[in-house]
Amino acid sequence: MLNNSKRYRFFLGSFLITLLLYVDRVCISSAKDSISGDLGLNDIQMGWVLSAFALGYALFQVPGGALGDTYGVRKVLTAIMVLWSLFTSLTGAAWSYVSMLFFRFTFGAGEAGAFPNISRAAFSWVPTQERGAFQGINFSGSRLGAAFALPLVAFLIDAWGWRTIFYFFGLIGVLFAVLFYVFFRNKPEAHSGLSQEEKTYIVKHRQQEIEKKGGDLGLKTMLKSKNVILVMLQYVGSNFIFFFMLTWLFPYIKGKYELSAVTTGFYAMLPFLAGAVGNWVSGFMVDAIYKKGQWKRSRQLPATIGFVLVVIGILSSLYMDTALGAVLCLSVAIFGADMTLSPSWSFCMDIGEENSGKVSGMMNMAGNLGSFVTGLAFPYLRAWTGSDAPFFYVAAALGFVAIFCWAFMNPEKKLSNAN
Repeated sequence: MLNNSKRYRFFLGSFLITLLLYVDRVCISSAKDSISGDLGLNDIQMGWVLSAFALGYALFQVPGGALGDTYGVRKVLTAIMVLWSLFTSLTGAAWSYVSMLFFRFTFGAGEAGAFPNISRAAFSWVPTQERGAFQGINFSGSRLGAAFALPLVAFLIDAWGWRTIFYFFGLIGVLFAVLFYVFFRNKPEAHSGLSQEEKTYIVKHRQQEIEKKGGDLGLKTMLKSKNVILVMLQYVGSNFIFFFMLTWLFPYIKGKYELSAVTTGFYAMLPFLAGAVGNWVSGFMVDAIYKKGQWKRSRQLPATIGFVLVVIGILSSLYMDTALGAVLCLSVAIFGADMTLSPSWSFCMDIGEENSGKVSGMMNMAGNLGSFVTGLAFPYLRAWTGSDAPFFYVAAALGFVAIFCWAFMNPEKKLSNAN
């Protein structure tokens, strides 16, 4: 390990990008009542608005990741940040149900390639034994962004109105894009800010890259891989419950327990803070086990523990009579769900190698199709059954499926080999 390693600035940069990504994403949850009132939308229509984002986000995962594999992360991620910021701003300009659906779909499409491109950059920048910590730090940014955005946006809506907050965060996103393009390079070898010693260290300890293979991995090849299918399935279980936290938790507890918007924001931030801690715990667990020479176990054990906590937390929340009790149980579930992120994304780099962008895009596409279903399942199941419980039973069942998936996943079996 080098002292004063400047590659950790890459860790910080990805943390800040994911923080902004989720601030922009979660704004609509705090603004749900204001938007519904202004545009005359009911809960079913708002379910489609929330799910429109997830659909756009899911469908453009693989193209976004493939562009980064082919043209380089620096150009592609800069363009992605500009696009998602533009459509964040346009959300504030929506004048009808249809326009809101369109802007949220395009916003999702704009954000879609962000995580696959960060994953592709990490393949080049992060030594293999540091992948867990990197992913833990990276995803904790998204959770902290969501956590602090909920009460902040609720406060800003009271002060500025819901439209202005989308313009404001869109402008910040463009600034982030400019800074990223100025300071980032696709490979550490090309970055003038790193010493030759550190460049040599990174190249020696990262997973080896085969340049001629980049961009050649087809969809058919990925779908023939048991590893890819299983990593996609388990990610549905993670995203299904997490997307509920991003979208419906705020209005759910606000309405059920008759809370003010700002008070609800402080309650709703607790699961995201728990998720940030879950990312850190899992990330360092992944690396600690990997350094003992147990590659497969370093991915499987944290993920399996995480999904067990998901099931326990979700089912326990159904027996709580207070907002705090329910939110604390759901915080356990999100702590567990976020324990699965570091091993999941590390796994995609393990098996995808120089095609990490595409493989992680496949996983994230599947997970966000699960998010698309979440946004609709909650209001529809409530309308059909008159109860919130069926939604949580479905979420717990998906957690059980994910535990089963991890039992058969092997990070040592690359896509370059027969799967």
